[in-house]
Amino acid sequence: MSSDLVGDSDTTTEQPGDTLDATALRTQIELLEDENQRLREEYARARQQQYRRSALGLAGLGAAAALGGVLFPTAGSVLFALAGTGLFLGVLIFYLSPEQFVPASIGRTVYSSLARNEADIVAELGLRDDRLYIPTETGDVRLFVPQHEDFQIPDGDALDDAFVVTSDPSARGLALEPTGDGLADEFEQAVTGSVADDPATLAGQVCDALVEQFELVETATPDVDPTGGRVTVAVGESAFGAVTRFDHPVVSVLASALARTVDEPVRTDVREADDERVDYRITVTWDEDSETDDGESADENADDEVEN
Repeated sequence: MSSDLVGDSDTTTEQPGDTLDATALRTQIELLEDENQRLREEYARARQQQYRRSALGLAGLGAAAALGGVLFPTAGSVLFALAGTGLFLGVLIFYLSPEQFVPASIGRTVYSSLARNEADIVAELGLRDDRLYIPTETGDVRLFVPQHEDFQIPDGDALDDAFVVTSDPSARGLALEPTGDGLADEFEQAVTGSVADDPATLAGQVCDALVEQFELVETATPDVDPTGGRVTVAVGESAFGAVTRFDHPVVSVLASALARTVDEPVRTDVREADDERVDYRITVTWDEDSETDDGESADENADDEVEN
């Protein structure tokens, strides 16, 4: 009986101070959430105002040029042309200014989680370090990670499944939708003129898109092998962190665009750069017989690097 009494007396009694502390903590959390929301809305408004000020500035310059065209008839043709350009760009920027801004840190966090999960799956399945971007008959690209060293490219239908299990063991592996396949679609729609058929020219177009359109890197410089079959791009200041991670968007959009153009599987190799001016070098190869500077094939070098 005494033990029962002792057990009853040990029950925790909530103290008034604990209630006050919990209430104060909840209040502070609510205040912080409200302040965070206010800051996000203020940031969005500030960005919108920046776009609109630019639009109003261009419209003002256009109006001033139009007035100058009236006052100075001798230069009217040039001034009226500037007026039309300024007014057109002002209206365009005003109505096309984005309504929502997503900080790069959010995209970086989301990609990091996906990259870790996919890398863990590859490790659990015991797959190779090879990364192949394969164009399909539908025009899309699939990322294939083979299981065996002496692998074969699976048929198009087999690549539709995430886990490629075919009757031929050498064609087994993992097939995923690349992060850059959708970006390659946007690149093709936004590129000035048309998408180049020449891989060298295309690499330059993709580098411009990485910097200007997608803002994934601060710098991107292509270096095309004159013998063909290989493109190396040096990039710096990646917005999504280390480019060496699994299917990084910078690597993925470059490989996806090149795979569509050459219409055959391409292989990627990413390394940290020794040059202080750039951070990473991305090499994309699609010709099994392309020679490196040392006279060895790119695939042989890649295999040596995996073994090391």
